[in-house]
Amino acid sequence: MTTGRVHIHPASAADEEEFLAAVERSRRLHHPWVAAPCTVETFREYFARQLDPRFAAFFIRINESRELVGVVNLSEIVHGPFRSAYLGYYAFVPYAGRGFMKDGLAQVITHAFKTMKLHRLEANIQPGNHPSKALVRKLGFRREGFSPRYLKINGRWRDHERWAILCEDW
Repeated sequence: MTTGRVHIHPASAADEEEFLAAVERSRRLHHPWVAAPCTVETFREYFARQLDPRFAAFFIRINESRELVGVVNLSEIVHGPFRSAYLGYYAFVPYAGRGFMKDGLAQVITHAFKTMKLHRLEANIQPGNHPSKALVRKLGFRREGFSPRYLKINGRWRDHERWAILCEDW
């Protein structure tokens, strides 16, 4: 899917080297918010998850240069009456804070609601991650609650705020 300055595409094995280089240069940006795959082995495990229908990974690229800007994951995708998924995302240096993630996330959200026919997306964000909370707020997500010690990231249980958006709000 392509609109505006960026486009999304499913993660590919061919992206491995570029992805790992982007993760390496983005370590400070990601810590302590996310533990991105950082080795060949963990990237291949991450990529293999796409065989599971409950997971989808999208890479965001700049249209002109094709540079890798960031990642958006949909996980625990449930169909039937629930029609929901968790939304996770992270940018890469030097593209964070420049609006590329907002554009790419909007494309993934549109894909999730229009193509995948999901009804709800939920993003769980650590309370101190102000840029991430501002991003989902700009996209129309609402804060629904607080989950103490919700996810174990980098070896530590971390609190998260629950943010969600429904298809009818998109």
